[in-house]
This record gives sequence, structure tokens and C-alpha cells, in this order.
Amino acid sequence: QPPRPCEDYWAEWKRCRGLRHAFHHYYAHGELPQCAQWREDYGACRAWESGGGAAAKEALCKSERSRVMEKQKYAPVWTLRKSPPPDWYLPLDQNKSE
Repeated sequence: QPPRPCEDYWAEWKRCRGLRHAFHHYYAHGELPQCAQWREDYGACRAWESGGGAAAKEALCKSERSRVMEKQKYAPVWTLRKSPPPDWYLPLDQNKSE
């Protein structure tokens, strides 16, 4: 069974080709988005579902792995807490004049 339903790849491809997404991606990154990989993944997913063989399965798994690695490449902006601050239950000093 593929990692995601094939309709997800098709929906991502359609969203990627949309004008709104293209405009946002161009504004944020300075280039148009590359949508061909979503289309290839959709084709590989359909081939996997129809029993197309190990090549489609390997291509789709490789693409998913690269997507996960791309997400993990960037560190989070804030460091996450392990526990709340010791005085979390006290009221805030909003009216305190300095």
C-alpha cells in the first residue's frame, strides 16, 4: 500500500499548479514552484496500486523520504520547553508601572 492515497498526490499537484500558490511561492522564494514531482508521484502511486512493480514503489518511497528530509533540514525557531515555568499560575503584571 502506498504511503498516502493517490488522490493526495493529485490534489497536491493541482494545488501546486494553481495561480494563488504560484504567486505566493514566487513572492516568498523568487521562483515559480516545481510541480512535476507531484505528477510523477501520482503516476508512481497509480502504478504501485495496479501492481506495477518494484520500480514505482522505490521511486515513490524515495520521493517521500526526500520530502521528509527536506522538512527536517530546518531547525525550529523557538526552543521547546520540557515543563512550564515555575510561576505559571501567578497573574501577569500588566498594570505594573516601571
